[in-house]
Formats: sequence, structure tokens, C-alpha cells
Amino acid sequence: MLHIVDDEDVIRDALEWLAHSRGLAARGHAGGQAFLDALAAQGDDAGADGADGGDCVLLDVRMPGMNGIAVFDQLVARGLLARLPVIFLTGHGDVPMAVDSLKRGAFDFFEKPFNDNQLMDRVEEALATSRKAAAGTQVRARLATLSAREREVLDLILAGNMNKVVADKLGISMRTVEVHRAHIFDKMQVKTAVELAGLLK
Repeated sequence: MLHIVDDEDVIRDALEWLAHSRGLAARGHAGGQAFLDALAAQGDDAGADGADGGDCVLLDVRMPGMNGIAVFDQLVARGLLARLPVIFLTGHGDVPMAVDSLKRGAFDFFEKPFNDNQLMDRVEEALATSRKAAAGTQVRARLATLSAREREVLDLILAGNMNKVVADKLGISMRTVEVHRAHIFDKMQVKTAVELAGLLK
């Protein structure tokens, strides 16, 4: 989901149209607080809207009320930048602020007027980054469900050991290894050791 945060209706509408022309889901927000409220409504988790499609924010710097830098500061404080990469839209006088935000983790900034295709190319790159971060979060969450023994078996499987070798090294039966292996594959949502290794590389 591309979140477009800009107080000007015409800019939001134009950017939404641009996103849809690329087959991207987009949602406009009339200001910084409106965007943060929408995030809070979905559990303050950037992945809720994007699911497998990722998330990205096009964020205007100058807005009445809460400006773009203040919104960015909130996202930084909540540790959401990996899941919600930010591309700033700036006027000429805002460039130093935008450059500073890049140093603090913003994905990019575009000075108005911007090239539509270049902007959307960067949006798609940001969405890909978000998808990758979301996938990493999901894998870590699955790993956290493994027991200590399952983690030991997992490490030995990833090292290329056969079930018999795993059993010998851990002092358990082959049958027990097979049970642990089945639980690991189920929890990690994979069907083979190769798939498991690819997930965790």
C-alpha cells in the first residue's frame, strides 16, 4: 500500500492516479495526524495494509498542523522505517531538511516539481524493500515459536546433517529427530530442508 500524505487534494489525487496506473494500491491522507491516526487504527503495524505488497509513504514536508518531518520523527521513534520506507516530497527550501532525513533513514526525497516515472520507480523499489523487511519479520516470528530442542535440530539440519547424525549428536532417537523435524517444517511453513535453508539464508 502506498500512503500519500499531502494536504493538497489535487496532489493526492494525481499521485493516487499515478500509483493506480502502475497497478499499485494507494490511499491518500490529508495530513500528518490523519496518517498517524490511520496507522494507529490498524494496530500501528505498517504491514497490516500492505500484506505481501509492502508499504511505502510519500510524505510532503510542508503541511499545516503536523508537518512531514514531525511525522517522520514519529515513524523513527516507533521503529517503523524498515516496514514503512519514507519518500519525502519537498519544495526548494526544504532540501536541507530532506537531506538530513536521509541520514536518519528516509528512503529518498523528490523536489517539486518531480518526474512522475522516476518517482514511481522509487516507490516500487521502496515497496520491494518493505516486502523484504516484512518477510524477515515473519521468519523471525516463526523462529520464535521453536523450542530450544527444535532450534538445536534446526541448526544441525541447516549444517547438512542427516537424521541419524542429528540423533547421534543430540543423544536422542531417530524417531524423535523425525518428530522434531516435522514440527520445525510445520512451524516454519516449509516442506523441505532446501526450502528451509533458502528461507533462513
